[in-house]
Amino acid sequence: MNMRATPAALMPAIHPVSLRVDTYLINLDRAPLRRFRMERLLVGIGLAFERVAAVDGAGLSLPHPDFDEAAYLSRHGRRPNPFEIGCFFSHVECARRFLSGNAEFALILEDDLDFDEDLADVIEAALQHQTRWDILRLSTVNTGRKHKVEALTASRSLAIALTREKGSGAYLINRRAAGWIAGSMLPMRLPYDLAFDLEFDEGLSACFVDPLPVSQRADACSQIQAGLSAYRLGRRRPWSVLPYRAAAEIRRFAARFGRLVASRVSGQDRSPGMKGQDCSPGSSGKPIETMRPG
Repeated sequence: MNMRATPAALMPAIHPVSLRVDTYLINLDRAPLRRFRMERLLVGIGLAFERVAAVDGAGLSLPHPDFDEAAYLSRHGRRPNPFEIGCFFSHVECARRFLSGNAEFALILEDDLDFDEDLADVIEAALQHQTRWDILRLSTVNTGRKHKVEALTASRSLAIALTREKGSGAYLINRRAAGWIAGSMLPMRLPYDLAFDLEFDEGLSACFVDPLPVSQRADACSQIQAGLSAYRLGRRRPWSVLPYRAAAEIRRFAARFGRLVASRVSGQDRSPGMKGQDCSPGSSGKPIETMRPG
């Protein structure tokens, strides 16, 4: 099912946010039950979407021009996992499709999710604060604290995480972030969820919605997680891994803490007439012009 190709007479009620956001559902051809389940969920909340056939790691062979095995080993300290590589390439394909179109934003979804009923409304509210983020994360598999910086709805806020967050089940990106994903993130040097949690190195801003409107369920059938022990090197792991991780944590905390402080200070400086505008340093309160594909 591709809702963008469905006759108008058969289309369910579409939420207005779909006019600004292209939604991509990543799904393996050999996982039809996941596909049908996600289609029902998306139709239920009124989000038009395009299914993207996931790159199947079972069909990949190495070496691959878009996978840097040496960098992966030195930074992640594991043997290459072909299903992890396929996941990475699938997210990159979504970013490329988004850049080839005209939408302002893209919502990228994996196929093992549960949605809260207000997901579309939350996304619509977040678009009113688009100057705050390049990547808006809607799910995580971590439980780290999220520091609130801006109210979105009566029950949800924009927030900043100061520590590493894994999982890439659901997130919103603008065209600038998509250009990074489809460009500088290649060749692959880390698993996708770890790589796109380094947005600060590219000068990008990431926020979470708190509480999260999307849950990424643990799946016993996940090929990425299955048999992970076969890819671990244990004591033979390169010495470079720990220093690399430590440096990344320091950069992450410094960059995001700086944003958090700036957000809190700008919030204190707002006058009543400026409520709801982004007054962080360098912002005029107007939307940032997005990058168009070249």
